[in-house]
Amino acid sequence: MDGFIDFLQWPAMAVSLIAAYLIGSKRAERRILGFWTFIFSNLLWIVWGWHDEAWALITLQLALMAMNIRGIFKNEA
Repeated sequence: MDGFIDFLQWPAMAVSLIAAYLIGSKRAERRILGFWTFIFSNLLWIVWGWHDEAWALITLQLALMAMNIRGIFKNEA
């Protein structure tokens, strides 16, 4: 299980990059998908951070998740 958790940082990074790309879209639907994708990456980072006891990373991801949730509601569709 430790090997899987250690590997999890790579999919988390890739999902974060995909989310950033989607957030830059002119289409509201893609931006909303980007926020949801960022939330998924936040969860992946939290799992990885919990395993490595990276408390600052977990706190950052929780704060970013709150901003992503706000982004979903503030996004003009």
